[in-house]
Amino acid sequence: MLKECWENVQRKSPLVHNITNYVTVNDVANVLLACGGSPIMSDEPEDVEDITSICGGLNINIGTLNKSSIEAMFRAGKRANELGHPVLLDPVGTGASKLRTETADRLVSEVRFACIRGNISEIKTIANGSGTTKGVDADVADAVTEETLPAAVAFARDLAARLDTVIAITGAIDIVADGSKAYVIRNGRPEMGRITGTGCQLSGLCTAYLAANPEQPLEAVATAVTLMGAAGEIGWSHMHAVDGNSTYRDRIIDAIYNMDGEILEAWAKVDVWSNDQP
Repeated sequence: MLKECWENVQRKSPLVHNITNYVTVNDVANVLLACGGSPIMSDEPEDVEDITSICGGLNINIGTLNKSSIEAMFRAGKRANELGHPVLLDPVGTGASKLRTETADRLVSEVRFACIRGNISEIKTIANGSGTTKGVDADVADAVTEETLPAAVAFARDLAARLDTVIAITGAIDIVADGSKAYVIRNGRPEMGRITGTGCQLSGLCTAYLAANPEQPLEAVATAVTLMGAAGEIGWSHMHAVDGNSTYRDRIIDAIYNMDGEILEAWAKVDVWSNDQP
C-alpha cells in the first residue's frame, strides 16, 4: 500500500489547489514540492473556480478565515465536486469561535469531502456541531491514548460512515478511517508540535496523495499520514545540539524530499483495525 501510493504521486505529480492559512502557506507549498506534487495558492473568489479546474485536488484550510476566503472555499469546493476532484477539509480551530464552527458546519453540509483531517477536538466539533479547542490545538481532555484508542477508532469509523468520507484524526497516535476499516499509525515525534503548521503541511500532503490515488482514498491518506510521521522521525535523527525548531522544520521537509517507497515502508508503524479491533 505505502510504496504503491508513494509511486503514484511521483508518477503523476499532482497539481494541488490550496486555500490555506497565511501563517503556513509557504511551508505547505514547499512540502507539496518535496513530496513530488505541485502547489497553487489562490483564495480570490473570482479566481478559484478556474484555478481548481486545472488542478487534481483541492485543500481547504480554515485557519485564517475572512469573508472573501470563505466565499472562495465554497465556490472552489463546489467546482471541484462538479469535476470529480478530491477535496480535503482541514477545520483548523473549529470550536474556538462561532465563525470557524459555523463555517466548517456549512462546508461539510454543502461540499463533498474525500477527507476531513484535524486533531481530535476539531473532529469532535465536526461530529457534534459544537465543541472546544485549545486555540488550534487539541484539548488535553480529548487526547487519544492507548487506553482511549478503541473508542476513538470506533468514533472515527462511525463519523466516516455518516459523512461518507475518510476521517483522519492526527496527534500522538494517528487514526485514518472510513466506514469499515481504520489504520492506526504511531509514527512521529512530540517535537513536531513545536513547529507551526505541521498539520497544515500534512493536509497538503494528504490532498496530493488523494489526487494521485483516486481509487483508494483511505490508503492514500494513511500513506500521507505515515509519510509525515516518518519524516518527523528521520528529520529528528539528523538534528544537532545547536539546532532548534526552525531547523527541524527544514529537516522534515528534506526527509520528505529524500523519501522513497522502501524507506517509507521501513519506517512505517501502521496497524490495520477492522471491527474495532487491531
